[in-house]
Amino acid sequence: MKPINKSELLYRLEDQVETHIADAIALFQNKSGEFLNRPSETGGWSIAQCLDHLNSYGDFYLPHIENKLSVAPDSAQNTFSSSWIGAYFTNMMDPQTGKKKYKAMKGHIPASKLNAEQVVAEFIRQQEELLSRLRQARTKDLNAIKIPTSITKLIKLNLGDVFQFLIAHNERHMQQAKRNLTKERAF
Repeated sequence: MKPINKSELLYRLEDQVETHIADAIALFQNKSGEFLNRPSETGGWSIAQCLDHLNSYGDFYLPHIENKLSVAPDSAQNTFSSSWIGAYFTNMMDPQTGKKKYKAMKGHIPASKLNAEQVVAEFIRQQEELLSRLRQARTKDLNAIKIPTSITKLIKLNLGDVFQFLIAHNERHMQQAKRNLTKERAF
């Protein structure tokens, strides 16, 4: 893949995460558990289920990212190149390029009734942690740090691809959760 500027990539990803945090606070944080657990009118996941699904990915990836960043040496490397598999996974999840629906993987399927307020709080906490890890990565080589995937530990992606995949996946399900905010449901 074509090399891109690491700083520009990280700032773009930080902006997306900041938007996810702001949206979660403004749209979901002070809603009732009943509202957040209400199934989608189209039969899809509730708002709480969308966020819980994302939390399950954060539970997997954030500790791996933190551990790898804590031991990675600083680097003057200022470019990043996606791997073909990293770009493929990111494009699958990106709502602009990945229009196909996917069945959630085992271990990432949310329960139908959740402690919705706790799910929202955990989502916001995880997004704040992700933002912190993006900032920490500014001084690291995003190509050199390898993170196992939740599919199998045998497949590892470079940190830049993990960030892009995780944030595209978050955007996909934030859009899904926001579709549950119809005028009828808001009252």
